[in-house]
Amino acid sequence: MAISVPVPKDLSGIKTKVALNLTKRQLICFSGAAMTGVPLYFLTRGIFGTQGAAFLMVGVMLPFFFLAMYEKDGFPAEKIVYFMIRQKILTPGIRPYKSENLYEQLEEQEKIRREVRYLEEKASGKV
Repeated sequence: MAISVPVPKDLSGIKTKVALNLTKRQLICFSGAAMTGVPLYFLTRGIFGTQGAAFLMVGVMLPFFFLAMYEKDGFPAEKIVYFMIRQKILTPGIRPYKSENLYEQLEEQEKIRREVRYLEEKASGKV
């Protein structure tokens, strides 16, 4: 009896697993989480108690887990955050197109012409 195994047609989304069915990126992030979270737990267990130290440890480790696991459209989390910062803060916003109001310009010219005519008449003594 032949066993069939489905093979995905798009192989670009497949990542190489290094150890424990994790990618190199995930191993680095999880190691960083463990190196910061576990010592923090043991250092704060006497101050906050077991439950408080555990909550603090989880809070410190969550960003590492986020960096290890989150990916959208092929981009890892830090690239997405960089793109967002670049879009919102580092680059100026796109200025909307502002058209020139010709009617307003004609009104301004007419106003200036009237004022000049009034000043000329005043200077010649007609007013």
